[in-house]
This record gives sequence, structure tokens and C-alpha cells, in this order.
Amino acid sequence: MTETDEPREYEVVVVGGGPAGLQTALYTTRLGHDTALVDRGGGRAAMMLDTHNVIGVTEDVSGNEFLETARGQLEDYGTDIHRDFVTDAERLDDGRFRLVGNEGEFVADRVVLGVGFNDERPDPPLPRTGKGLHYCLHCDAYMFVDESVYVMGHSDSAAYVAMIMLNFTDEVDLLLRGDEPTWSEETDELVRAHPVDIVEEEISGMTKRDDGWLESFEFEGGSVREYKGGFAMYGSNYNTTLFEALDVKLNDDGTVPVDDHGRTSVDGVFAVGDITPGHNQIPVAMGKGAKAGIAIHMELREFPKSLDEIRAEGAVSVDDVPGISPGLLAKAKQFNESHADD
Repeated sequence: MTETDEPREYEVVVVGGGPAGLQTALYTTRLGHDTALVDRGGGRAAMMLDTHNVIGVTEDVSGNEFLETARGQLEDYGTDIHRDFVTDAERLDDGRFRLVGNEGEFVADRVVLGVGFNDERPDPPLPRTGKGLHYCLHCDAYMFVDESVYVMGHSDSAAYVAMIMLNFTDEVDLLLRGDEPTWSEETDELVRAHPVDIVEEEISGMTKRDDGWLESFEFEGGSVREYKGGFAMYGSNYNTTLFEALDVKLNDDGTVPVDDHGRTSVDGVFAVGDITPGHNQIPVAMGKGAKAGIAIHMELREFPKSLDEIRAEGAVSVDDVPGISPGLLAKAKQFNESHADD
């Protein structure tokens, strides 16, 4: 951005183009607020080969297809979508927020951060994500019903995921990959009381099928075990840089505590999706985004005026309505006219 470029001003800027951020932007746009979605691309949803557990979306829809359809919807409604990576944020003296990206700057009355986290990947050899390597138990357990499954990891969460998978199959291996277990004594007693095979050796090789799916792992002791796939449980790295810049309170695990509508500890800053505590699921993220969008609308909408405002400023004139920007008004009329016969 050059010194002569002016920041783009919006009522709402959503940072992050995953399901939570997209859903928030959809709501704020359709509720009449000038909204920008700033997305650097990629993310966990974009890595999905198939979309699971989203009602109305079939299994053959990839993550990229799902996100591309959503972005097209937002543009039709009037959301401005910018491909950029926001690197810094600050609160201005007038109470608004300034966001600095690699390609430009944005000023907003409300900021929504749906920046998620990155799964901690184990060391190779590994199958491709989505073709034998998975991170979401609730998304993908169904595909492993009555199949041979592994769980990689040595923590309490890894042990519990292995035991949970016994609800779907009777062939579950817990792969320590040469690490010592870090789970508690209670978890150790519990997992060893379930029919989970704990494999201590490191993986030395891997075989894939012709279609790219995992077929088997070879271990340092020379044994070979076949798997349909499994789950890596090594934790998450939460993207907290912008929250820290805005002095937003964080939980010890890196998640962002929010109220029931995504409000953080800083007025005007919302957090949605996987960066907040709870299940990391597309429908859950979308629900969080919808609730944040409604809350922002309740805070920003122009009407009804309060009695104090009416008494101080007088009655609302017909010239003062509607409380929607000319740009969004024109976009909404265009959209509704184009869908009048649908």
C-alpha cells in the first residue's frame, strides 16, 4: 500500500474465509451492513477432499468447491471480498479498528476474526490429508466403520480418540511412533483395559494404493500393518497474532473465550469458528458465525431509535430511511430482481 492509498472503510470487516467467517459475512451483508471479507486463502476447510456432516451438501463436494460456492453467494449479496493476509490490527482513537494487510488497509466499526488454527502434523512418512490421514473424529469416523484404523499420538487425547473409535470398529491401533506416552496414569489404566493395540515402534515406511489412499505402514521392527486410515492427534497451533495486537484475552490453550454471540473481551471484536472453544465442525462454525452476525446487526442497526434519541433529535423523517447504504440497497434490489422468477 502506498502513502496515497486510503484505507477501505466498512461497518464490518471479517478476517478469515472459512465457514465461520463466510457465515458471519453473509448475515451482516444480508442484514444491511457494508461488509468486507478478507481472506488469505487455504485453511482447514480448503484441504477437505469431501464435505461431511453438512446437511444439504453432498459427499462429493470438496472443501474448495464448498468455499467457492459460498464466496459467490456473498458477492451476489454485496460483500466485498479481498484476497489479502492481515498482519496487524489496532484500535483507533475514534473507537474503530484499523487492519493492516499485505495489499491494503481496512477500517471497521466491528471486527470479526475467524482465523482458526493449524493442526500439528506428525513427521513423515504420512499419507495425504483426506486419503488416510485425518484430523476430525466427528467428521470422518463414519468412513472407518468396520475398518482397520490407527491413531497417532501419545497424549490423553490420542488415547481417548483410540477408545472412541471402538464404537465404529474392532481394529484400532494406537501408534506411539517411538515416543513415550504422556497420558496420565488413569488414562493408561483405562486404555489398556480396552482392546486397543498400542504400537511403540516408529514408522519406517509406507505403502499407498494406486488411488493414493494409504494401504499400510511398515515399522522399525519389520512388521507391516494395514490400515484404511486414521487420525493424527498432536495438538493445534492457534492463530492468535491479531488478538494479541488488540489485547484480547486468551485461554491458556490458545483459544479465545467468547460469549454466546462471539464477543471477546474487547468491545467491537468478535471471534468465530475454530479459534473459539468447542467442537471444530463446519456446522458448528457456521452456527457461531450466524450468531455473531445477528449480534453485530443488533449493535449497528440504525432503527429503531431509542426514546432518548427521539426526544433529543426529534422524530425519524421519511428522508432518513431506509437505514442501508446506497451500495447495498442497489445490490439487494439487483439480487431480488434477478431471482424474482425462481
